[in-house]
Amino acid sequence: MLGRGANSRAILAPLLTAATLLVLLAGCVSTRTVVTADETWQQRRTRLQGLDQFAFKGRLAAAVKNDGFNASLQWQQQGGQSDIDLRAPLGFGSVHIVRDGERFALQTSRGEKLDGDAALASLATRLGFAPPLDALRYWILGVPAPQRPAVETPSIDARYLTALEQDGWRVQYEEYRPLAGSGVPMPRRAQLTRADARLRLIVDEWTL
Repeated sequence: MLGRGANSRAILAPLLTAATLLVLLAGCVSTRTVVTADETWQQRRTRLQGLDQFAFKGRLAAAVKNDGFNASLQWQQQGGQSDIDLRAPLGFGSVHIVRDGERFALQTSRGEKLDGDAALASLATRLGFAPPLDALRYWILGVPAPQRPAVETPSIDARYLTALEQDGWRVQYEEYRPLAGSGVPMPRRAQLTRADARLRLIVDEWTL
């Protein structure tokens, strides 16, 4: 009988260990949740402003004075670094942009590489205006950039913003869609306007 008990314990031990690991792994997975559908707006704003890893694919339409263009847009955020691919028809061309703190770099589809002020000037010339890249990484998430004044217009149920004003821009959120797997509303369509420019942004795919 003692031998059988010992054998049983020997068999159960790895099973218990495996079960324990599964529980721990499940706990680790659950902590990766960024936002939940039942959070208040204040909680969601804080979480989204602190979100430093996300990606999205979408489309951008710009109207500047009597000119304009359409482009596909891919944005990858890793920590403080934004990697942006903007692909537009001939005339504007395609560019890859890297923004990391004070560092700004741009590479064109022709292989031209620019840094710093030269890169910023080139992008502003291509677009017809200076883009608000530092704030845009927050605006596209549906929140204002932190540590700067902003005017917020919440939805009726106070779960998200319908508009915000910051840094001379007005952002109107025209459509939200639930994020797959969580039901969290994320911006799908937004319009950004300033005196000299109007942008329409459509997000086709979110990765959080």
